[in-house]
Amino acid sequence: MNHLYPIFLKVHELNVLLIGGGNVGTEKLEFLLKSSPKAQVTAVSREFSQSFIDLAETTDTVTMIEDVYHEKYLGAKHIVIAATDDKAVNRQIRDEAKERFLLVNVADTPDLCDFYLGGIVTKGNLKVAISTNGKSPTAAKRLRQLLEDVLPEELDDLLDNLNAYRETLKGDFEYKVKAMNEITEGLVKRK
Repeated sequence: MNHLYPIFLKVHELNVLLIGGGNVGTEKLEFLLKSSPKAQVTAVSREFSQSFIDLAETTDTVTMIEDVYHEKYLGAKHIVIAATDDKAVNRQIRDEAKERFLLVNVADTPDLCDFYLGGIVTKGNLKVAISTNGKSPTAAKRLRQLLEDVLPEELDDLLDNLNAYRETLKGDFEYKVKAMNEITEGLVKRK
């Protein structure tokens, strides 16, 4: 059973530390920026791959520091992603971050993670997150691709229209819920 609690973080308002500038670090950065193009990321690595540099240079919210990991980089951070190719360093990062009560993701090591970076589908204001509880990133990827193909781009228009209607409703919370349920029940009824 999946006991994870899904949340949507405003990573453009949080400070993310990403340690690792190789292929896995690039993948993690790509995931962050795809979902939140203004994510505030400090990346630390002995060296950065060209693909990492190219990706980081697409935004002014990613700071790259060429250095080995040191605990000092955990200061003023909210979230830590360990993506080095050294398991001992990843464990050290996790342990030192946990001492500071920081949320940690250790690449390819689910048992050391506080959270996973699951599959994300974005259609305008609609965002759907997919989790396999760390069991199969490939399955999450395939489900994401399926939903991206199936969900129409016009969903954002629907959300705008529903929001506009909601703004016209007067009454208490219970009345508003009932009215919104009545207008949207046609979305799930089969003809």
